[in-house]
Amino acid sequence: MKDKSSYQLTVDQITKKFDIKDINKGLSDEQVRLSLQKYGLNKIEVKKEPKWKLFVRQFNNMIIYILIVAALITLLMGHYSDALVIALVVIINAFIGYYQEANASEALEKIKQMLSTQATVYRNGSRDDIPAEDLVVGDVVFLEAGDNVPADLRIFDADNLRIQEAALTGEPDSIEKIEGVIEKDKTPLAERKNMAYASTSVTSGSGKGIVVDTGENTEIGKISSEVNNTKARKSPLMIELDKLGTQITYVIIAVSILLFILGLFMGTYSLSVLSLAVVSMLVGAIPEGLPATTSVVLAMGVSDMAKRKHTIIKSLPAIETLGSVDVIATDKTGTLTKNEMTVKNIIIDNREYDVTGDGYEPKGQIKFNNKPAEINSKMKLFLESGYEANDTVLSNDDGTWEINGEPTDGAFLTLYHKVVNYPEHANYQEVDTLPFDSDYRYIAKLVRDENGKKKIFIKGSPDKLFGMADKNDKNFDEKYLNNQINELSKQGKRVIAVGYKDVSDDVNEITHEILKDNVKFLGLAAIIDPPREEVIQALKEMNSAGVQLKMITGDNPITAKAIGEQLGLANKISAVTGAQLDEMSKAEFRDAVINNQVFARTTPKNKMDIVQALEDAGKVTAMTGDGVNDAPALKKADIGVAMGIEGTDVAKDSADMILTDDNFSTMAVAIKEGRRIYDNIKKSILFLLPTSFAEGLIIAFTILMNREMPLEPTQLLWINMVSAITIQFAFIFEPAENGIMNRKPRKNTASLLNKHDVFQMTYVSCMIAIIGIIVFEWLMGQGYDQAVASTMVVNVVVFSKIFYLFNIRTNNLALSKDFFSNQKAFLIIGLMIILQLILTYVPFMQSYFYTANISWFDWLIIVCSGIIVLIVAEIDKFIRFSKNK
Repeated sequence: MKDKSSYQLTVDQITKKFDIKDINKGLSDEQVRLSLQKYGLNKIEVKKEPKWKLFVRQFNNMIIYILIVAALITLLMGHYSDALVIALVVIINAFIGYYQEANASEALEKIKQMLSTQATVYRNGSRDDIPAEDLVVGDVVFLEAGDNVPADLRIFDADNLRIQEAALTGEPDSIEKIEGVIEKDKTPLAERKNMAYASTSVTSGSGKGIVVDTGENTEIGKISSEVNNTKARKSPLMIELDKLGTQITYVIIAVSILLFILGLFMGTYSLSVLSLAVVSMLVGAIPEGLPATTSVVLAMGVSDMAKRKHTIIKSLPAIETLGSVDVIATDKTGTLTKNEMTVKNIIIDNREYDVTGDGYEPKGQIKFNNKPAEINSKMKLFLESGYEANDTVLSNDDGTWEINGEPTDGAFLTLYHKVVNYPEHANYQEVDTLPFDSDYRYIAKLVRDENGKKKIFIKGSPDKLFGMADKNDKNFDEKYLNNQINELSKQGKRVIAVGYKDVSDDVNEITHEILKDNVKFLGLAAIIDPPREEVIQALKEMNSAGVQLKMITGDNPITAKAIGEQLGLANKISAVTGAQLDEMSKAEFRDAVINNQVFARTTPKNKMDIVQALEDAGKVTAMTGDGVNDAPALKKADIGVAMGIEGTDVAKDSADMILTDDNFSTMAVAIKEGRRIYDNIKKSILFLLPTSFAEGLIIAFTILMNREMPLEPTQLLWINMVSAITIQFAFIFEPAENGIMNRKPRKNTASLLNKHDVFQMTYVSCMIAIIGIIVFEWLMGQGYDQAVASTMVVNVVVFSKIFYLFNIRTNNLALSKDFFSNQKAFLIIGLMIILQLILTYVPFMQSYFYTANISWFDWLIIVCSGIIVLIVAEIDKFIRFSKNK
């Protein structure tokens, strides 16, 4: 027979299980020692990877391998400047990668910090405060308001004990704890009312519990293990770039080996000259600027998001991954909703009022038929009763409205101050308070008004107050009220009843007996954690972009589905619970994840499994959340997104991206930015590869033709590196293409380059190479000095790049309204031209790079060469446009 969970056991069964002789005295020193040996300390271990391993890992890349080999060969041949430049490229790329990984998640450390540092226990018959990590299974722990729960406890004594578990379960309200057994098997975490969990906090009351799990066996410890064991996936772009880099490298190596063999066979060049030529071809053809260009485009996107879009991106590839997102799996509480309970409806004397404004900021109005409602005497008394029957405090801290206490009570405080300016309040003097009790389900306060008369204000569960109501009250229509309660509950709203009772002056204490009857019923208030207003519009934009949304929450399914309908998650909302998911086969689970929009009463493992199922279905998945329970799924997802204000440190450190304003609508902005960045990275690749290949082809064609080398290795390095740090960065500032958010997400199985891209790269690289060789051979035939001819070839390649840039920049024709859309591109082109003039005419550069002065006629040839490249590429683009019309 399967062992029962702790919440299914009676207190006697728990004490027997852990051999507790006397629950009032606690464990003996010997029992503590034995339990410590068996279960270990109450702490979570954090293991970190050494920084040096992170750095070494950056060199595990095919392009880097080739560049290292090229640097070694040039070093052995005595070409120290070439070797130095190549080595610098390798090291710079390594530091960029290291910086990204070194800033990775510190979530495990933050989880460790969430555990309580102190605990109050009963041992050997006395009550002591001890370090929380010294707690053992079987210890008897005392809890009171303000404490953090130090371990997982089975509650056996609860005196109005309420615990806030939102970060762990997603429930916005604190949970009232009970002592009895919960017999239902596989009860969701949020419904285990006889349990208290490590890292949660006591908001009111007091109680005692027996430690049933410590350290990594606690619920928070299990989340820690999930986070630790979850390996982040590479972004779709990084996978594509790795694949592309490997394929390019293999082709270039194969061509280099073939050329070396042909060169030896033909015997035209000496071994040293041939070796240097082949290395030159390798260096010229290998797109060593690709990692740097990609990183800078990503980094600039990250910087822009941080400055203008309220978004912190912790991993550079994450910004691009957003552009590929198919599905956003999101927490509800605090992400789609404000995590601030709000009164939205009031029912008084069979009239329903609407309340505007969301959250704890007392901004809004009470309306009737869309007009400001009259605050008559009964409405005034209703507001005062809800305000006074309360033990929560509303405060304004530098413009941020917060509560200290229960969210439901906070909703009534805010409602009151929507009518009465904060911090003004009615002139009532408190005499006695009856705290909320789960057996009675109401809270009451005895007050004396300014005339010295006493009243008891009361609010609580409608069924309780209906039983107390004055049956002679002609305005009390219980049937009508119950119908209203049913309708409001279907909308996911919690309904609270409000009343009062006049009492004689000799009453100084509230008793349940006094409230047994003749309570004047005032009305009902419907409360909900409201959706964020900006989310609805953001979802419309995401839907048009082909991005689906899945709501995953620990809240109950009725509320979650109602919120989903208000948000407009889909045309038809269907919901499934975590318990139902646990009973499904793998195939059923996959279908449920694809076909449902709302997942309620979920555990952290459910969230992980849902994200995994989406990714297995080929979906690029983003996960948003703010609680500790979201951390494993945040880390597992292709991109994890945490809330920056309300989010826990654990969630923020598990995520790839943080919304600093907690505004979910920022996701739509981020997706658009991600798509723009992907487009610009692809444009930079389509620009970089043909020009790099052209350099390699110039050397290859020269070897095959048995001619003099038109380019020196240092000249090739100049072309690659100088253009890589100037002209390629024009793509950083390229604006988004029109209609970018009206297209579906690209498939993560799609290749980075399509057939036409390969075709265009082929003819452009061949064209630049052939023009360069023709110019070189013509000049040499005219008796020009080789240095002049080489200088011409360098400038032909560079200016071909400049003109080709205008073709790649936009999907429209170059000479269109988009020609000046990126004005910074012209500044970058100007910088590149200045550098070319320095290379060509400055004596120091001439001696180092083997260049020489050229005439204005020579510059005309160079510019015409670039124009030819642009015209051919534009004709190709025009033909494609004509076919697609």
